[in-house]
Amino acid sequence: MNRTYEVMYIVRPDLEEADLDKLIEGFSAVVTNGGGEVSQTEKLGRRRLAYIVRKFQDGQYVLMHVSADGPLVAELERRLRVTEQVIKFITVRTDEENKRLAKIKAHRDSRVKVSDQQAAAAAAAAAVEAPAPVETEAAAV
Repeated sequence: MNRTYEVMYIVRPDLEEADLDKLIEGFSAVVTNGGGEVSQTEKLGRRRLAYIVRKFQDGQYVLMHVSADGPLVAELERRLRVTEQVIKFITVRTDEENKRLAKIKAHRDSRVKVSDQQAAAAAAAAAVEAPAPVETEAAAV
């Protein structure tokens, strides 16, 4: 059963752009060859780390949106762990969160807003109480 994950990993800051692209393609190939799908890959650029990791203060961030099963994600994590250029990584399962957000959105869409009800009531009241034209004495003369 495929589930959706976000995999973020931090690569050494001294890695060349071509080598970074090759590394990203390699991790994407692991997912696609295993029967998963990489829906999106974002290079977030070079950023400062909150604390020193493996003697690095900066790192290049990469975010991958992956749809795969559990053993395939475990294999991806194993490869991230043994790859020397990757200094940190985290994998977050997002399918439960997406399902929860869709349920909340459907509930919100099914309810009628109070402001819409008040506006409709005001429009109906204004249509019922429309004033009749009044003749003035000056017009009658």
